[in-house]
Amino acid sequence: MTYDPTRDGADAAVHAPMSYGDYLHIDQILSAQSLLTGAHDEMLFIIQHQTSELWMKLALHELDAARRAIASGRVREAFKMLARIARIFEQLNNAWDVLRTMTPADYTTFREGLGQSSGFQSHQYRLIEFAVGNRNTAMLRPHAHRPDVTALLEAELARPSLYDEALRYLHRAGLPVPADVLTRDLRQNWTARDDVRAAWEIVYRDPQAHWQEYELAEKLVDFEDYFRRWRFNHVTTVERVIGFKRGTGGTAGVSYLKKMLEVELFPELWHLRTTL
Repeated sequence: MTYDPTRDGADAAVHAPMSYGDYLHIDQILSAQSLLTGAHDEMLFIIQHQTSELWMKLALHELDAARRAIASGRVREAFKMLARIARIFEQLNNAWDVLRTMTPADYTTFREGLGQSSGFQSHQYRLIEFAVGNRNTAMLRPHAHRPDVTALLEAELARPSLYDEALRYLHRAGLPVPADVLTRDLRQNWTARDDVRAAWEIVYRDPQAHWQEYELAEKLVDFEDYFRRWRFNHVTTVERVIGFKRGTGGTAGVSYLKKMLEVELFPELWHLRTTL
């Protein structure tokens, strides 16, 4: 027997005031893949990067909310947002598995059509790095041709990062976070400090007495764990497809990406594991 969902109340009428496609703007999304070369694997390449940008948009949405929650003392609300961000990066990690089905020969069929476009130019990725605390102001330069994007990045540099908010919360909870950390130049990249590690160590040596701070720390580590995997999978995928050739945007390709593997977002939370 053929099932008819309309008998159970499903509205299949094309004149419905708000359909699935209308609400999600499906027509616009599905028409946003403009192949420049006609190569078969160009569709994979485009959708991989478009969907990654959508996930990054959601990550930024959650990062903004998490920082606001921590700043206002609603740290338990931030836990769910931070957990979601980690899972977003799990999705981004899984996407590399699909892109790795593209061989070097496949990529050469359309690479010339990419011109100077490069993932290095993703302003959303740059916003995520700035938001969590990796604030390398040299990375403003790739976006200098876009005043609107530069304004977004400058606004991000003017507000406390996720890690800044975590350290401010630690201070409000009575932990010995140095005063100069609370008044530091927010545009500057974070550098690991032994005195900040010592403050986190107090939390880790007695989790029951500092449970919310302990859970916040582990949520940050969980996020960075997935973020590091994303970076590693990025390096592996690029090396598998183009080897050590330069990237399309003029970057050093794999050599540049491998340097990024050394960047620590929340260094004290990793270093304290050795000293506990």
